[in-house]
Amino acid sequence: MNGVRLGFWVLLVGAVATINYAAYGDNRGTGEEIYSYSSFADGMVFYAVILGLTLLIAIDRFDLLAMRRPTLHLGRIARVAGAAVVLVLVWETFITWLPIENPGTEQGLTPSGWESSHAGAFAANALLFVLFAPFVEELLFRGLGQSLLRNAIGATPAIVAVGVAFGAWHGLLYALLVLIPFGCALAWIRQRTESVWPGMVVHALFNAFAITVSVL
Repeated sequence: MNGVRLGFWVLLVGAVATINYAAYGDNRGTGEEIYSYSSFADGMVFYAVILGLTLLIAIDRFDLLAMRRPTLHLGRIARVAGAAVVLVLVWETFITWLPIENPGTEQGLTPSGWESSHAGAFAANALLFVLFAPFVEELLFRGLGQSLLRNAIGATPAIVAVGVAFGAWHGLLYALLVLIPFGCALAWIRQRTESVWPGMVVHALFNAFAITVSVL
């Protein structure tokens, strides 16, 4: 049965990745999407559908989502998460020095600055990207996907496979240099803690930091 679940998981992730790559270059944002209520509505619908499909694949086996109490104590979790964050930040800093397009702006969603007249839409989109998106993506990748892949190919290969799948999911090219290591780091945190919650917090904080920097 887990083989069937894994097949549907691969199909779901592959379908979204294929759609995003097929539209690469045509669906770049203008940088103003974060100030648009329509972007918020579209994002909520998308993640609601993905959440529903994730739960459907995991039906009768919600333990695969790893929504359990971490096996490590809080101090140890902080050290594990902190080590992963530092490594990702160092790597991301190194990538920005390379003679390639800035991975952080490739998607075209980075605003040029703060627009107080659209504060309401900004708050709605911030809620989407800081809370809802990390919640759904962690359940899909570090919860369901990692559980199924770990059973199929082992713990370490699963961490790498989840990282690659997470990167491909976004349908970007240069950003893969950051997204794949970040996805692997989150998968490593999940492996060490046996829970999606710590990685979910790290994911949310990363998104919050990126949004804050983009408008300052």
